[in-house]
Amino acid sequence: MRVAVGWRGAGHNGWMLHVILYQPEIPPNTGNVIRLCANAGASLHLIRPLGFELDHAKLRRAGLDYHEFVNVMAHDDLGACLAVLRQPRVFAFTSHASRRYTDTRFADGDALLFGRETSGLPEALLESIAESRRLRLPMQPDNRSLNLSNAVAIAVYEAWRQLGFPGGI
Repeated sequence: MRVAVGWRGAGHNGWMLHVILYQPEIPPNTGNVIRLCANAGASLHLIRPLGFELDHAKLRRAGLDYHEFVNVMAHDDLGACLAVLRQPRVFAFTSHASRRYTDTRFADGDALLFGRETSGLPEALLESIAESRRLRLPMQPDNRSLNLSNAVAIAVYEAWRQLGFPGGI
């Protein structure tokens, strides 16, 4: 089952980037990603179970009034999400990857996959994605991770930059 929360259609000039949050747990992070996707012309896909209800006050507050400007859909599992997106290229962001996100050429229709705030993406899921599509954001040694919404922002803006910021002002 998927639930459309808001709708904005394809990004400007027909370009679309898809952000997938795998079982997000913290409402303000998802709210921030809603706002980010609205501003970058990307769609947002949430994989259940979610750590909150879609009408959670903190989710609405963080997303401000951007919910109406972004396509947000919730899916029962990743397979259902990818089927709806017609099997896009999937890039998994993980601190366990060796390839930097800047060493990848993103394209129209790509999906950027991010894991839970507390545990990241499950190992079995990561193993199902080609190593060349497992990406990391550089960090200082001995640090575990970045905040989820910050990591998504870095990745989305790099992909959008590579595509020439279509629709941006």
